[in-house]
Amino acid sequence: MKLGIGVGYSGRDLRIPIERIQLAEQLGYDSVWSAEAYGSDAWSPLAYIAAKTSHIRLGTAVQQLAGRPPVMAAMQAATIDALAGGDRVIIGVGVSGPQIVEGWYGQPWGRPYHRVKDYVTIIRKTLAREVVEHDGREIALPFTGEGALGIGKPLKSILHMNPNIPIWLGTGTETMVRLTGEIADGWLPLRYTPEHVARAKRWLAEGAEKAGKTLDDIEMQSSVPVVITDDVGAAIDAAKPNVALYVGGMGHRSLNFHKQMMVQRGFGEAAERIQQLYLAHRKDEAVAAVPDEFVDEAALYGPKERIRMRYRDWVDAGFSGLTVGTEQEEAVRFMAELAGLNRRA
Repeated sequence: MKLGIGVGYSGRDLRIPIERIQLAEQLGYDSVWSAEAYGSDAWSPLAYIAAKTSHIRLGTAVQQLAGRPPVMAAMQAATIDALAGGDRVIIGVGVSGPQIVEGWYGQPWGRPYHRVKDYVTIIRKTLAREVVEHDGREIALPFTGEGALGIGKPLKSILHMNPNIPIWLGTGTETMVRLTGEIADGWLPLRYTPEHVARAKRWLAEGAEKAGKTLDDIEMQSSVPVVITDDVGAAIDAAKPNVALYVGGMGHRSLNFHKQMMVQRGFGEAAERIQQLYLAHRKDEAVAAVPDEFVDEAALYGPKERIRMRYRDWVDAGFSGLTVGTEQEEAVRFMAELAGLNRRA
């Protein structure tokens, strides 16, 4: 089992836990992952981390598709990869939701399936230093739509980029997971737990087969919060506000992928209740409505022996990697021990 360390995106202030990242690298962790919402961006922290580390892989989990054109995603990834010595960057892409796509970036929601497919195709062409031309259903280069002068020139990268930079997709619905298997090198599952990943793995395998691949050709890395504690209930309670935020407020009432995932995991009644309360500005009640079981099955909380036993569920479910979310140095070290990493610290 490969391990990653998650740094997420900023809150009010931006702080990169560089000592924790350096420790993870010394312990044999494979990757470090940044993210973005509508504050700090996903790529800039990786440039900083690259300068402070030597070999750990640098991934976005995820960069928002609407946040940059596909050629810019390739340019940012290739630039950091070159500065970091090569073969270190992973481009992790997700579509986010329509509230952010249309409200923050000022882009139409469009057809995410075709937009993702176009996006990945253009990134690969850019990294390969092809002359970038693409006549897609959602994205076309050169642009010839309304307002165009009609003189756009097909170009290829000046920088000799690493053509092998992998592209991973953060997806959760059946259609998008199948597309991930078909066009991506890795999968960042949206809140899938060991109890619920088997069906999604079938979708992933079906997509891979369409492209002449197998499931073994695709890395599958989930994220899991880890807290070593004797008070499991307190750890669960501390996580509930974030669950309520995403299920209740990170999406429109009629389209919220986090709520949909909660429904798929068998907590439909609670998901509806949380959303109703959150949107009614009764946030404390929304937090209280989050079931303990929903939080606990997606986390590794408790004494070391409890974490050790539950960690086996993630291994047995077939994930190739886990991104550890923790503020505890002890947890960083203990997860390295569980995964049998080559310790250097």
